[in-house]
Amino acid sequence: MPPSYNWQAVAFTGWPESAQRFFIGLQLDNSRTYFESNRDLYVRDVKAPMEALSVELEKVVGPGHVFRINRDVRFSKDKSPYKTSIAAWWAGGGGELYVHLDSKDFYVWSGKHEMDNPMLERFRAAVSADTTGQRLVDIVAELERKGYKVEGGEALKRVPPGYPKDHPRERFLRHKNIGASRSFGLQPWLGTPQARDRVLEVWRDAQALLAWLHESVTATPPAAR
Repeated sequence: MPPSYNWQAVAFTGWPESAQRFFIGLQLDNSRTYFESNRDLYVRDVKAPMEALSVELEKVVGPGHVFRINRDVRFSKDKSPYKTSIAAWWAGGGGELYVHLDSKDFYVWSGKHEMDNPMLERFRAAVSADTTGQRLVDIVAELERKGYKVEGGEALKRVPPGYPKDHPRERFLRHKNIGASRSFGLQPWLGTPQARDRVLEVWRDAQALLAWLHESVTATPPAAR
């Protein structure tokens, strides 16, 4: 029977050290036996804090989703049944926010993860244009100055067709998405409400990038309204 723990009645207070111990144990024994023996610990010390964080962030960022710990193994050679991390995602204000916790790291990302073909075309056009392209360069430079990584997922090896191979912003033309991220490692504040503040700090710092994406990429073009 599932535990009677009611995460909705609890404010976010961080993750206890037992959350890391749970993931270390799951890495050593990724089995249903281990998980079921530690299900109460997972729900109380891993999942419940993330659910509580999601409730609080939804007030600022937008609708959230906490990912299941079960892996989809249908098309994978790795049949390990469980992920050795917990993650959540929020969308709002023209951007996305992602949080990941495992036994070694607390990782926060904000940007635009998936672009359909029309969005990707608008993104590349905005990167290529001198005014919007230079704005992106300046925004990324400021984020990198603050210690963020700005990446584009599985970037193309070459500049896409239709753009010069030596384009001054070829780095961004090869991106399929874009976001700013920070790996915090495991810090003492993870066990406190300050973890929420660090997530919101990433969200705030990424606002210039999200605004650029909204204006240049994700907003519905006038002709399509």
